[in-house]
Amino acid sequence: MVYEEHEHIAYHYDSTDAYRQQPVAPTSGPPASPPPRPQSAQSGAFAVDPGSIRRCMYRFTYIWMRGGNSFWFWPVFVGRTSVSGFRWTGRRWVYTGISLNRIDMFTC
Repeated sequence: MVYEEHEHIAYHYDSTDAYRQQPVAPTSGPPASPPPRPQSAQSGAFAVDPGSIRRCMYRFTYIWMRGGNSFWFWPVFVGRTSVSGFRWTGRRWVYTGISLNRIDMFTC
């Protein structure tokens, strides 16, 4: 098996199958403190737009969810209705997916 890494994406090659992309978590933790919550309401009746969060790909991103939860996130994929990447648990990065309509605000 051959292992290569390019721009935060690992490629594993096995002679029995083709290249497969596997997301790679950041090699360090996020900043020590969260950013201040923006005053302007990006939320309301509107969902977060995929184009707006796409600019945060492979960057430390702080997410405020509808319902009050907030956390550091490292996005690696943005789809039409969801974003996936690594969520900081306070100790390590865990791969997860989030529906865009559950995100209230974010900053990166």
